[in-house]
Amino acid sequence: MNIGVVKEIKTHEYRVGMTPADAKAYAARGHRVFIEKDAGRHAGFPDELYVAAGAQILSDKQKLFDDSQMIVKVKEPQASEYPLFHEGQILYTYLHLAAEPELTKALLASKVKSVAYETIEDHQSLPCLVPMSEIAGRLSVQEGAKYLEKQFGGRGILLGGVPGVRRGRIAIIGGGVVGTNAAKIAVGIGADVTVLDVNARRLAYLDDIFGSSISTLYSTEANIEQALVESDLVIGAVLIPGARAPRLVRRDHLSSMKEGAVVVDVAVDQGGCVETIKPTTHDDPVYQIDGVVHYGVANMPGSVALTSTLALTGATLPYGLYLANNGLEQAALKSRPIATGVNTYKGHITCQGVAEAFDKAYVPVGELL
Repeated sequence: MNIGVVKEIKTHEYRVGMTPADAKAYAARGHRVFIEKDAGRHAGFPDELYVAAGAQILSDKQKLFDDSQMIVKVKEPQASEYPLFHEGQILYTYLHLAAEPELTKALLASKVKSVAYETIEDHQSLPCLVPMSEIAGRLSVQEGAKYLEKQFGGRGILLGGVPGVRRGRIAIIGGGVVGTNAAKIAVGIGADVTVLDVNARRLAYLDDIFGSSISTLYSTEANIEQALVESDLVIGAVLIPGARAPRLVRRDHLSSMKEGAVVVDVAVDQGGCVETIKPTTHDDPVYQIDGVVHYGVANMPGSVALTSTLALTGATLPYGLYLANNGLEQAALKSRPIATGVNTYKGHITCQGVAEAFDKAYVPVGELL
């Protein structure tokens, strides 16, 4: 199979979908790998490393798309890339389609076979989402701490405090991978941390591993409202695989929050769990509504491109090779994880969460094969 790896064009997206070692793995199995010129440079992988691994460098993006049966990316295609896809082509990347109506329409119109990293489910885990969730969770505290500084509109709070001064308070809504990793960093810098979740077993697990370093609360509306009143930093970390994130923090909640408090919504690429959040970029990451600083960068891990690329490709390579070796149809029939990753197939929506987000028909991929 011909595999194309494109240079990411989303603002300040420096990751790449395949390392030279990955390219070598594909080539060793008889596949041809096309790398767009400088696709890996910002992540620390110059073109000559890909050439040494057996890949071919292409400077013509149109030709790369035309000649490739499978496109490997990191982030969702941008509008300028929509016309480059052709019918029957496999797209293997993060998609988050429930928050991307125009991209969804484009993939359906071009009859692309799209496989989304974030919906590949293996043994009740999301293996291709986990590494980026870990990084985003850790970055959420780092970024939140920065924007609590007065020059950015924040309260002027040092989260770890100093002797004789109360520590900053952090509320983490969602105790999954993002929330757990956010808690690790928050505890590490000495903040006063509360984690809210709807799963009592998850709260018990967090209580076991963190002990008295954090407080855990069942995620009721009343508890969320109280946490918002008390917190200096609020981190949205709620995920429903494939579907739009639930809106747990409403516009009317902002008036009860502290002036200069910061909200970091890690779920922004799934629509966000804060009603007032909107996607931002590393160029212009924050804005204020009702005195609350909102951070909505939708590709947070892109800022630590080398770490993120190595973590991501380590998780995505096995499934990518399986797709290339078998073709999507056989791969989806043989592998349940691959089948759960298929979001669109030849003009049909094959992910239930995406179909529900747009009130469209859902067709299980198995029925189409």
